[in-house]
Amino acid sequence: MAGYRKLGRPTNQRKAILRNQVTTLIENGKLETTLARAKETSRIAEKMITLAKKGDLHARRRALSYIRSEEVVAKLFSEIAEEYKERNGGYTRIYKLGQRRGDASEVALIELV
Repeated sequence: MAGYRKLGRPTNQRKAILRNQVTTLIENGKLETTLARAKETSRIAEKMITLAKKGDLHARRRALSYIRSEEVVAKLFSEIAEEYKERNGGYTRIYKLGQRRGDASEVALIELV
């Protein structure tokens, strides 16, 4: 479920970053990161929520293969999937926060709607 942006990282590092960010987003409900990472995280998180809305065993195993935290997957399938049952996409929102002081990269806040 890798995205299109390379984020200036090798493939294994990029996948690890996105996995950790999706896990943190589902666990906490919001995440502050760079704009490019937020866009990629949003794409993958929306796919995970769509899997959770299906709710069957195959969808749970696919989510576990990406997220790898049973507590977060349980929260995704029990709480978050029920919350978005009637919604047809658009589960995340990205706010631009401005530029980071150190390297002037665009910072964004991604949150679940």
